[in-house]
Amino acid sequence: MKKNNFKNTIRQIHLWLGLSTGLVVFIVAMTGCLWVFKTEIESLYSDYKKVIPLNQEYISASKIKEIASKENPNRKIHGVLFGQPDEAIEVIYYEAEPEIFYQSLFLNPYTGKIIHQVDNDGGFFGFILKGHIRLWLPEAVGSLIVSYSILLFFVLIITGLILWLPKKRKNLGQRLQFDWNNKTRWKRKNFDLHTVVGFYTSVFAIILTFTGCVMAFGWFYYITYIATGGDKNPRFVNPKNEKVFTQVAQKNLVDGLIPNLKKEYKNARSFELHFPENDTTSILVEVSNSDELHYDMDYLFFDQNTLKELEPNSIYSKYKNANFADKVIRMNYDIHIGAIGGITGKIIAFIASLLCASLPITGFLLWWGRKFK
Repeated sequence: MKKNNFKNTIRQIHLWLGLSTGLVVFIVAMTGCLWVFKTEIESLYSDYKKVIPLNQEYISASKIKEIASKENPNRKIHGVLFGQPDEAIEVIYYEAEPEIFYQSLFLNPYTGKIIHQVDNDGGFFGFILKGHIRLWLPEAVGSLIVSYSILLFFVLIITGLILWLPKKRKNLGQRLQFDWNNKTRWKRKNFDLHTVVGFYTSVFAIILTFTGCVMAFGWFYYITYIATGGDKNPRFVNPKNEKVFTQVAQKNLVDGLIPNLKKEYKNARSFELHFPENDTTSILVEVSNSDELHYDMDYLFFDQNTLKELEPNSIYSKYKNANFADKVIRMNYDIHIGAIGGITGKIIAFIASLLCASLPITGFLLWWGRKFK
C-alpha cells in the first residue's frame, strides 16, 4: 500500500511538472537541436570569412582598432579574432546596454579592407538563440522561465525513471522495446513512445539539463565546481596592471603581441585579442587550440604597459594549469552542444534534443487520452 502511495505521489508530481513545463521544454529542445550545427550551416554561406593568403605580416592591432572604430564610431570593441592565413580578421562589437549591439566586422588581414559586417543578434541563428534562452520574451522574464523550467525538467526525468520501473521484473522487457502489431491501438503506441524513448533518452537528457543548469544558475555553477574539488576562483578574473598606465607605450606594445604569440603557439587555431577596458585592466588574449572547442583554450593576460604575463587565480588561465574541477566547468558548454565528441557528439546531441522535444508531446497525449476517454 505504501509503495502504491509513493508511486501515485510521484505520478502526480510528474504529471503536473510535465503539464506546466512541457511547452517550454519543447521550444528549448527544438531550438537546441538546431543550434548544434550552427557552425556547419553557416559555413555554407559565409564566403566573406575567407581571403587569399599572402606571404606577409598581418596589419597591426592598433590599425585594426582604428579602422573598426572609424567604421562603427562610439561602439565598444569586444575583441579582435586572428585566424588562419586564409581567414579574415573578425572584429567583434558587443554592448548589452541600453540595448544589445552584437555585430562582427570582417577585414582583410593583409590590407585592412572591409569585407563584410554581420549582425550576430539577428538572422536565423539569432532568432534560434533568443528562443532557446528566453522564449523570445524580454530577457528578465524569458530567461527566468527557461532556467526554472529546465531545472524542473531535471526532476521530471528522475520521476519518469521511477515510474518507468515495472512492478514485476518479468515485465522489464516490455519497457525496453516497442511491441507493436496491427492490433496495437494508438494509445499503446503513444505510451511506448513516451516510456521507451524516455528511458533511452534519459542519460543524455540528464547531461543536457545538468549542463544547462550550470550555465543558468550561479549557485548551480558554484556547487558543481566545489563538489568536483575546485579550489580556485571559478569566475573569470582580469588581473590589474602592475605598472602605471602609459598610452603610447600600450599602443606600441600591443602591436607586437599577436606576432610573438604566433611564434610561441605554432599549432594554435586562432587568437582573440581583447583591448583593455580601462587604464587599470590587463590585455587578454584567448588562444584557441582546437576547432570549435572552448575547454582547452589558453587565457593569457598581459600588463598593458610592459606586456609582462600575469597569472590569475582563476579557472580561466592556461589549460595546462587546469585541474579536474576546472576542466569540468570549462568543458560544460562543449558538452552541452555535443562538440566535445566532434561531429559524432553533435549528432548525438541533435538526436537527444529532438527526442527530448517529443516527450512533452507524447506525455500530453497520454494525459489527454486518460482524462478524455
